[in-house]
Amino acid sequence: MIDTHAHIDDPQYQDDLDAFIAQQKAEGVELILVPGVDATTIQPVLDVCGKYPDYLLPGIGLHPENVREDWREQLAAIHASLENTNYIAIGEIGLDYHFDTTFKAEQQEALRIQLGWAIARNLPVMIHSRDATEDCLNILREFPGLRGVMHCYSGSNETAKQIIKMGLYLGIGGVITFKNAKLRDNLKGIPLERIVLETDAPYMAPVPYRGQRNESRWMRYVADVLADVYHTTFEQIDTVTTSNAKTLFGLK
Repeated sequence: MIDTHAHIDDPQYQDDLDAFIAQQKAEGVELILVPGVDATTIQPVLDVCGKYPDYLLPGIGLHPENVREDWREQLAAIHASLENTNYIAIGEIGLDYHFDTTFKAEQQEALRIQLGWAIARNLPVMIHSRDATEDCLNILREFPGLRGVMHCYSGSNETAKQIIKMGLYLGIGGVITFKNAKLRDNLKGIPLERIVLETDAPYMAPVPYRGQRNESRWMRYVADVLADVYHTTFEQIDTVTTSNAKTLFGLK
């Protein structure tokens, strides 16, 4: 299994990091991708990935919730790091209108700028979209040839079909294990070849660990649900989603 989205730079992991990483490896997690969310996370992400350079792989981006008055300065710092470091992806980026739309226009401009970076550098993107589906999809369509994943997907079947029509992947995590999740039904008609696994750790732990600090090894519970959705085995889900992640992110 490959965890395509986990915030292992979070302080919650630092006290037992060596043991945590060893346990993920022991339970079948091949790689973990670690996205940044603003300029302040650049160094923490690089530091934690530097400790495990063949296991934790860094991304970089400005999360929409972190687009504030200083968003241009944030992007300048992120761009400077992007010029000098080998990142696996641009992300976590996107649009989020859930709590606040004060910086709605700035979120959209920041997203376009970062998508432009991704195209110019031939890097995939990790897209966050919450309560902003129409705007997000319309902006993504402005960048034909874009590679990427819709992170923590929990939307409708119709939206899922639009996303994969653009050549993007769906990142599926703990939400699919929740009791009242509609995602099981909303994956109808979506090819398994467009699915990657993720955790969004330390958030969104799957049942039966909901509410706890999430771990990459718990993707097995997500894979079990996907096996039921796709009428196949855990082993097949593991094989296909791992291959998908390697294709999307250019991994060996």
